[in-house]
Amino acid sequence: MSRSRRSVPWWVAAVVVAALLVLTGALPRADAGALAERVGPVLLFVAALTVVAELCGAAGLFDVATDAASRSAGGRRWLLWLLLVVIAVASTVLLSLDTTAVLLTPLAISLARRTGTSPLLLVLTVVALANTASLLLPVSNLTNLLADHRFTDAGVGYLGLMWAPALAAVLVTVAVLAVRGRADLRGRFEPGPRYVPPDRALLRVTGATTVVMAAGFVAGLPVWAVALAAAVVLLAAFALRRRALPVRPTQLVPWRMLLVVAALFVVVEALHVRGLGEALVAAAPGGDGTGALLGVAALSAGAANVVNNLPAYLVLEPVAADSPLRLAAVLIGTGVGPLLTPWASLATVLWWQRCRQALVHVPVRAFVVQGLWLAPLAVAGAVLALAVTA
Repeated sequence: MSRSRRSVPWWVAAVVVAALLVLTGALPRADAGALAERVGPVLLFVAALTVVAELCGAAGLFDVATDAASRSAGGRRWLLWLLLVVIAVASTVLLSLDTTAVLLTPLAISLARRTGTSPLLLVLTVVALANTASLLLPVSNLTNLLADHRFTDAGVGYLGLMWAPALAAVLVTVAVLAVRGRADLRGRFEPGPRYVPPDRALLRVTGATTVVMAAGFVAGLPVWAVALAAAVVLLAAFALRRRALPVRPTQLVPWRMLLVVAALFVVVEALHVRGLGEALVAAAPGGDGTGALLGVAALSAGAANVVNNLPAYLVLEPVAADSPLRLAAVLIGTGVGPLLTPWASLATVLWWQRCRQALVHVPVRAFVVQGLWLAPLAVAGAVLALAVTA
């Protein structure tokens, strides 16, 4: 087939559609500018974080972590899985769900290969907890960061309102995963030979940079600036140690994926200014009762699985009105609910990409079936915890 007859790359099509929406006025320039101010830092954060993950992997940080985990488990497969659960929850809470998807997925794959554990079980555990453990702190999920100022304006502390839903979502997730994966958690394994890093000095710099990056996230510094600074430090460290980059420089950042996500924001925002937001407000149940909160969370989870949780949150903000409880329900739906489609959250997109890069096949059916179990149970559990403790 000639080059002229080849299909247009999907990222090119997405960019063209987004550009046409702005140029034709379907999305007014003022709204496009406001959208860029809100989501630009989000996309920059993901780009910088991906660079950090690539360089951490090349320095051996994942291999050191998996070696430590496999030895701490004492050959017990179920304890190895629990250690991964603890790491995934801590990573998501303190570093964000996108960090967990980017940093922990390669670690889980390396751990599975080292111990003979099912790679599918471990990577599905990572993607589940990357989403369902993302409610506790504002930094845990970029939707939380977008909403945090609204809680502040209402005089409500974020942690005081969200701790119970966050705990419920994690407990439900761990229970469901343990039951579904019980067959793969039986038996024992041999830890294998101890890992020896190729450059201990570079490994120390990488580990220290990751710790400082985590501290910056927790301290409330702009996450895009912290991640970008970490990426610059690690690139400089690789250059000073004369270590080759793990991939070509043009492949360090998933720019095609980021262009598609940016275009999706533009499409959803164009629909929003044309009446989608009002339609969703009309469809959402009113009030702060348990039934209404469940309805708002379900609507939010559905929207996240259709279009992606970040644009879904922006569209659904008006559904919360001035109620912190309804806003919390929107965050539960867009944070815990995106478990059914591969594009439902940016973390899931990044997770799929890391699995493909490591040549780990994840059947779509396995992903969807897990989501069908988890999404309704985790969302309902989180909303009920919110209603009881509010």
